Amino acid sequence: MRPNALVRLRGISVAMSKRHSRTFLSLVAGANRRDVSDGELAHALAAAESWAIGLAWQRFAPMVLATAERSLGSRSDADDLAQEVFLKIFRSAKQLREPEKLRSFVYSCAILGLKSELRRRKLRSWLSLLTPEALVEVGSPGMDVESRDLLRRFYALLDRLSARDRLVFSLRQLESMTVQEVAEVMDMSESTVKRSLAHATTRLSGWIMAEPDLADVFDTRRWQR
Repeated sequence: MRPNALVRLRGISVAMSKRHSRTFLSLVAGANRRDVSDGELAHALAAAESWAIGLAWQRFAPMVLATAERSLGSRSDADDLAQEVFLKIFRSAKQLREPEKLRSFVYSCAILGLKSELRRRKLRSWLSLLTPEALVEVGSPGMDVESRDLLRRFYALLDRLSARDRLVFSLRQLESMTVQEVAEVMDMSESTVKRSLAHATTRLSGWIMAEPDLADVFDTRRWQR
């Protein structure tokens, strides 16, 4: 996460903002609460316990941020998406019917957020407001220029996929989820996931093979397994 990100996990409070909104949420991290179960945490969130909000961020934000960054290829976009996702979680906690499945609920909210962001990104690309290069800031600070460029070009190819195909591909190949897990979190049948994955893999493999330097780095054959 960026050093100047709005989220400060170890501070007394965490300030979170929702894009295009003036809504701010103060998150107070609770002490000695890490041993509570997900079900207990969900009940505490529904009751608007201040310590629960901070603990939920500490427990689940790393998962959301990692998935978002690998799917979007952008650290800053991942930060923004995580903040939106957790605002939704805090506001929807009372509607959670199975509190013990809080982790799955958080992940589902993240997937829905990713779907929306990928659709917005596709629309912006169509309107020529932003190019794929402007949307991607991938790689660690220590990555060399050549590797960063290759990774940027890979994410530019991902931008050419539909939102659904890209997310299915990212969850299966970048997150190493099973087809069954992808189907569950995306609320799709396994057969639909397989078709979407095959479509994404075929198109992406073709694009990569057309660029020899990318083909030398990305082994598209393993995506067929």
